[in-house]
Amino acid sequence: MALIDLFNIKKQYDIKLLLDGVDFHLNEGERIAIVGQNGCGKSTLMKIALGSEEPTEGKRVVGNNVHIEMLAQQPHFDPDLNVRDAILNELTELKEAQEAHAQLSSEVAEDFENRELLSKLENIAAYLDHHNAWNLDDKIERILQEFKLKEYESRLVISLSGGEQRRVALASLVLKKPDVLLLDEPTNHLDVYMVEFLEEILLKEKFTLLFISHDRHFIDTIASSVVEVENQKLVSYKGGYRDYLRLKEERMLSLAKTHDTLTKFLKREEEWLGKSVRAREKRNQGRKARVFELREQAKKNPTLIRKMQVELEREKKSWRGEKGLSKRKLLFDLENLNYSIAGKLLIEDFTTRILQRDKVAIVGVNGAGKSTLLKLLLERLKPDAGSIKRGDFSIGYFDQHREMLNDEHTLIETFCPDGGDHVDVQGSHMHVFAYLKTFLFPEEYMSKKVGQLSGGEKNRVALALLFTKNVECLILDEPTNDLDIQTINILEDKLISFQGAILFVSHDRYFIDKIASKLFIFKGNGIVEESYQSYTEYLEIEKEMKELSALELEVEKSEKKEEKPKNKVQTKLSYKEQRDFDHLPDEIETLEEEIAALNKCLGDPDCYQEKGLQILSDELNALKKVYEEKSDRYLEVLELYEDLLS
Repeated sequence: MALIDLFNIKKQYDIKLLLDGVDFHLNEGERIAIVGQNGCGKSTLMKIALGSEEPTEGKRVVGNNVHIEMLAQQPHFDPDLNVRDAILNELTELKEAQEAHAQLSSEVAEDFENRELLSKLENIAAYLDHHNAWNLDDKIERILQEFKLKEYESRLVISLSGGEQRRVALASLVLKKPDVLLLDEPTNHLDVYMVEFLEEILLKEKFTLLFISHDRHFIDTIASSVVEVENQKLVSYKGGYRDYLRLKEERMLSLAKTHDTLTKFLKREEEWLGKSVRAREKRNQGRKARVFELREQAKKNPTLIRKMQVELEREKKSWRGEKGLSKRKLLFDLENLNYSIAGKLLIEDFTTRILQRDKVAIVGVNGAGKSTLLKLLLERLKPDAGSIKRGDFSIGYFDQHREMLNDEHTLIETFCPDGGDHVDVQGSHMHVFAYLKTFLFPEEYMSKKVGQLSGGEKNRVALALLFTKNVECLILDEPTNDLDIQTINILEDKLISFQGAILFVSHDRYFIDKIASKLFIFKGNGIVEESYQSYTEYLEIEKEMKELSALELEVEKSEKKEEKPKNKVQTKLSYKEQRDFDHLPDEIETLEEEIAALNKCLGDPDCYQEKGLQILSDELNALKKVYEEKSDRYLEVLELYEDLLS
């Protein structure tokens, strides 16, 4: 079922045309990612879908009673509310629905033949089902924990940082579950564990989503399709990010084949036009016009094909380090490094070496000390204890505040402060325009002041400037923030080609996997681990270890319940254990059938009106409790039986 339809949409700002005659449709249950270069119209398309911006031409159609909400880049809150109350304030309708359901349930129990009451109860139950709001208090508690907001729950929300306020707003939207949720860069300010939780809840709760993201792993996990804004048009690809890459390559090859056919046909038509006097006849003016159209198309195709080819080649590049290199220059020697701030231990007894050509990703939870390590290496902070010995080499530093840029300088002044129009880039002497073109800047930007640029454009300038410096080590703090995927691919290309060492802080799993050969993992409480795994592999193993630890804890609890006398070795199941082992599977199967029958009855008005809704509900809850107890007991006995066999 279509929830949002956009027909023949055109959007123009002054002379800049962003969208030209595009159609877009969002159906229930779809999760569509919008990708494209910064400034191409992604956010504009989303705002038109929301209804907060009017198209220049075209029509927007939204289904009846469809509730749409969007995560704001800068959310606004009541200044008097703390974090918990700010979230609860957004959930008023759900809380009221819960109270109404409880009240109606008791009324229906007393008068179960009242069809009006039953109808109201069904509607409220359907509403709570849709928003999965039955256990709202538990969900609030979990989201506070997972988004690292629990410690701030009593603080005024306006006292939090911008990133923390966005997490509060995101938590509220996820709990509300509108019919359509629009997200613009939802993974900004989230560490990898928060992103995993967000992915889990968006998939589990079956959200209908329209989102913009540069996080390719997030897109690959969440998206059911990808829509690319390209040359004022929309191109749709089914599946996640990897499917998008595969299908885009197929499209490129198809376009190349079509172009080849077109050029052959055009050659014949050009010959006809050049030789034939008949081309001047009135009845052939249409064919003549068609030749001119084909000429224009033939001019555009190679540019588009080449652009797609370059983007795909950049994306395919991968580098996993140069292990085994000998006689590499020592850059940093860290020994028993310790650092605390405001009584919080960030780094404890960390010892490592960083050598020439090392590519190190610094990862971990927010607030654990990742950026602090960079500042210690840059000598902007001094360690509390231990030492950092630094060799004689040059460093290029990229920070999130872009401190290397001057808003009053034009781009040409930024790159050529001493005059001229050429720059040196990793051994090549290039015209500044040709160089900036590789960072997707058109020629007219040369005279623009840095202060006139958007945040993403400033990041592109800062990164481009970084690669004009003759340095042996790059230190980067969240380099992919505010960048579109095309620019991230360019950055990856430059980093893969860089011959020096790279140390960078990032939460972008896809980016880390492509660049890093080593990880410094900040675990919290001062613990920093070193690993040569890919980040994805590390996270998967970490997840498995957590699941294993939880399982071991459950086993320990079970063992304590049935603790045996010391020095006595059990060689067979007891009478009670053997009886449970033999009979519980049949009992569990019978319970499953009874639970299924009750669920079926609860979905049939004739059935539940005859037996009574409250009675059925109580009976179902009781059966579920017995089912869980018997299932747990059978697993205990089964584990014990397997232990005896081994």
